[in-house]
Amino acid sequence: MHNENQENAKNVETAESVGTVESIDAAESIGNAENTRTVDSVEAAQESGDMVCGHCSEKTKDRTGKEYKDMINRLSRIEGQVRGIKNMVEKDAYCTDILVQVAAVNAALNSFNRVLLANHIKTCVTQDIRDGKEETVDELIQTLKKLMK
Repeated sequence: MHNENQENAKNVETAESVGTVESIDAAESIGNAENTRTVDSVEAAQESGDMVCGHCSEKTKDRTGKEYKDMINRLSRIEGQVRGIKNMVEKDAYCTDILVQVAAVNAALNSFNRVLLANHIKTCVTQDIRDGKEETVDELIQTLKKLMK
């Protein structure tokens, strides 16, 4: 069962990261019901526009050394918190204790999002508007909609 779950996870990663018909077909060809459900959800996400591949956006952001370091440090702390939660589960910690730590991770991610969004508006969006790229406002609106789900 454990190996089957690992295989399913690999198929999901492949279908999500590549996002191509070939990867979806590959996941479908395995033929078990779990992969078919996964493929269906990947296809639905692609059709709705909710699925974003890290390779799809051609836009990049040159960050200052300080900005980069601050972001990586925040994410490293969050990663450590998540590993701590995993350890708590492995050690059969009490549910409420785990829930409190999950809430702390959610708060840390929300804080990260707020800082990133503020910086995005101050730099990327502002510059694009100055350059006459009105579509950036629509992009920002779509991003805000996703964040407010």
